[in-house]
Amino acid sequence: MPDEIHIRDDFQIGETASFSKTITESDIYAYAGISGDFNPVHVNAEFAKKTRFKERIAHGMLTAGLVSAVLGMKLPGPGAIYLSQQMEFLKPVRIGDTITATAEVQAYNAEKRILTLRTTCTNQRGEAVLEGRAVVMMDRIQA
Repeated sequence: MPDEIHIRDDFQIGETASFSKTITESDIYAYAGISGDFNPVHVNAEFAKKTRFKERIAHGMLTAGLVSAVLGMKLPGPGAIYLSQQMEFLKPVRIGDTITATAEVQAYNAEKRILTLRTTCTNQRGEAVLEGRAVVMMDRIQA
């Protein structure tokens, strides 16, 4: 956690920020425990072998959580409050995949402090695994 938190209000159309993480088996089990989603395609290797994926895959919302990390920590950053998130899951995320979540400012209403951002997640091969659109507001923090 940073010692000093800066709340921004100067966003530019086209500005981007990213966050990358390699998805581990532990991440999948931790997410299952937190969310209660123990779908066997995520946690049971024998079951997953029988699916179209042939192996366990990460929860889609685990991947989406990386978008939340970008929005809450980088762009727009601390003080960001989700208003909405639209997303489409394009490809499965597997254990060992390194996923890069990116947010790009598409619109900014300075008066209302509301940003619209394009959100994407790509794997280590540069393939899009998630695409979407987020709307967030920047909270006004009292000094």
